[in-house]
Amino acid sequence: MHSSFATQSSRSRLKEPPNTDPYFGFMLDSQVRLEADKVKYPVLLSNGDKTEEGPVQDSPSRHFAVFTDPHPKPSYLFAILAGDFAAIEDKFTTKSGKEVALAVYSEPAQLQKLNWAMHSVKVSMKWEEDAFGKEYDLDTFNVACVSDFNAGAMENKGLNIFNCTLLLADMRTSTDDDFERVLAVVGHEYFHNWTGNRVTLTLKEGLTVFREQLFMGTVMSPGVQRIKEVADLISRQFAEDDGPMAHPIRPESYVAMDNFYTATVYDKGAEVVRIYHTVLGPAGFRKGMDLYFERHDNQAATCDDFRAAMEDANDVDLDQMDRWYSQAGTPRLEVLRSAYNEGSNLFEISFRQHTPPTPGQDTKLPQLIPIKIGLIGKDSHQDLLQSSLVLEMTEGEQTFRIRGVREDCVPSILRGFSAPVRLINPLQTAEEKAFLLAYDTDPVTRWFSSRALATPIVISRAKSVAEDRTVHIFGTLPDDYVEALRTTLTDKATENALKALLLQLPDWNTLSTELRPIDPEALHKAIRTVKADLAAILNPEMLELYKQLTTPAGQEEEVTEEATGRRKLRNTLLHFLSAARDEKAVDRAFAHFTDAKCMTDKYAGLIALSSLPGEQREQAFSRFYDDAAGDPLVVDKWFKAQALSDLPDQVERVAALLQHPAFSLKNPNRLRSLVYVFCSNNHVHFHRKDGKGYELLADVVLRADRINPVAASRGAKIFLTWRRYDEVRQQLIEKQLKRILAEPSLSKNVREVVVLALDSPPSPPPAAQNRQSES
Repeated sequence: MHSSFATQSSRSRLKEPPNTDPYFGFMLDSQVRLEADKVKYPVLLSNGDKTEEGPVQDSPSRHFAVFTDPHPKPSYLFAILAGDFAAIEDKFTTKSGKEVALAVYSEPAQLQKLNWAMHSVKVSMKWEEDAFGKEYDLDTFNVACVSDFNAGAMENKGLNIFNCTLLLADMRTSTDDDFERVLAVVGHEYFHNWTGNRVTLTLKEGLTVFREQLFMGTVMSPGVQRIKEVADLISRQFAEDDGPMAHPIRPESYVAMDNFYTATVYDKGAEVVRIYHTVLGPAGFRKGMDLYFERHDNQAATCDDFRAAMEDANDVDLDQMDRWYSQAGTPRLEVLRSAYNEGSNLFEISFRQHTPPTPGQDTKLPQLIPIKIGLIGKDSHQDLLQSSLVLEMTEGEQTFRIRGVREDCVPSILRGFSAPVRLINPLQTAEEKAFLLAYDTDPVTRWFSSRALATPIVISRAKSVAEDRTVHIFGTLPDDYVEALRTTLTDKATENALKALLLQLPDWNTLSTELRPIDPEALHKAIRTVKADLAAILNPEMLELYKQLTTPAGQEEEVTEEATGRRKLRNTLLHFLSAARDEKAVDRAFAHFTDAKCMTDKYAGLIALSSLPGEQREQAFSRFYDDAAGDPLVVDKWFKAQALSDLPDQVERVAALLQHPAFSLKNPNRLRSLVYVFCSNNHVHFHRKDGKGYELLADVVLRADRINPVAASRGAKIFLTWRRYDEVRQQLIEKQLKRILAEPSLSKNVREVVVLALDSPPSPPPAAQNRQSES
């Protein structure tokens, strides 16, 4: 009988090392000897290179392995993996000619799903050399996955350990998003070798996430990747900044360290490193990184050390950057004035910045905000600047003048999302938003323009529904919005993956910031009807493009940028075309499911069918489960698709699935796939007025806390936004929070989150009262 064992060291690696001891946390003893039963644990792995192995003397049933790591490392990077694992092997030759032995491990049954992970390792190693001049520093590099690994992945020196969801991938069982996620996370953990392992930086995650983003923007479409990063930041981190868990990137204190592995630390941290890159430029940033590595190799460094390296390498003063690390909250950047003077060919624009109060921080100081700007000619429809300008805002209010502008223009502001701020632009008209959506050359500002056009439409309908639940006839969609999307659909110069993103409506988290209290039924109906109306108006174009993007019967699907973009747009069109929920929609979705040649399309068909009740829905779910044949990652998808279903008895369906033989609270992936996906994404059903959704989540949190406090605290965080809802829902959620808190054996992980939720102040007014236009 085989067993497996994997370490996951304490998550103390975000702590600020004391200034008195720059080597805090480093272990210098770098030799490890492992002994184990060779039947139960045939594979033994640890940090560094294997320097000796063999049978244990006088114990023929046991074997040993010795691993030596010549590099000092933080103690949290110590790792052991032992068990029945199989591996694929390869080699990588560094720039200096050193040959590195590579191995990627999984359970033997999953061996065929490791090729993409190995490809990702080699691409990451090559990129690190090209982008930052850093070679791998051991003779072997091992990567392994464990199905019940609590974290997503861990960058242990020479032995990266992953949850299986982030390492296994093949076309039959994995979606394009899965492939992309594996590539990104493998890169992220590998990049930690220099930003985390060789040099341990306070809140190093932000630096490594930024390096991961640079990497993904090189190997994938940079504009599409940047939009995905920004969308995730706005949906998750901006929401965190607006809630009771708002905290600086460099937090002053914590109760449970696991609760500070947050979107603020990771994602906002990356955006602040991006500010250095934007202000200094790629060459200046590289000079700063080279000096940082030179100064702090084999040390623990602070954020101040990082800033000093950037300053000294470029001979600039960046003291104001410290405020990004010490101040919580999302700054507001407001456009006060913009004007073009034809006589002097001058464009002038004025901004004001402020950051709202957050828990424990009422007063905020102005921050360094780089504003990347372009100007699109109103007549020529062309970029009037050879390249985007970066305006460095350092004061509360500032005016900038751009000379040599040859015609009147529409400003394209915050290109590439050059700073993590909310842009407030009350001067921008719907016509200008449509103009930018059609003619702007920056993918991110085009995407913001699409959202800015869609948001007021959805919010207006939501308010109408809130006033009259019976309303089912709404005004026609504005021509500016419809025609801008029609132009986007038919534009051959816009890549397919970008078209898919420009078509999509803003997500729930973004839209819900415009409403207080949030009315889940009203917002849900508004989103559904706008989507259905768009699909009806643009039906000829959508249907024709959907057919064009369908591959011939005999053609195989591939993992290429062109193929993934085509699938992304085709599947986005499928979901629009399914919004009518009529017989044609059901037949089309079922055909999409049954004809699929890869998991991406098969799963898209299943998701479309999940909210279309009837025999074909049940057939598809039954076939999908049978086809999974027990594959855990595919069964996770089966649970997730049901969690996202929009059916009247959805809470009861999820509760019933908790009793399914394939469900287990002990598996964090399964817990996330069913319960947390339902509670975090299926808002209208989770927030059902009878409170049954809240009761279900509280039950699961209490049960999971006895097994896995870290996973349980993730569920408890779903309650953090409770004060944004009406009084009835607030009372129902408060009851469940108090029930959780009353549990005598409650872990500190869950207790900290619940106390924060109960102590949180009333929700601030909706963003609409502060922001007339987001661009």
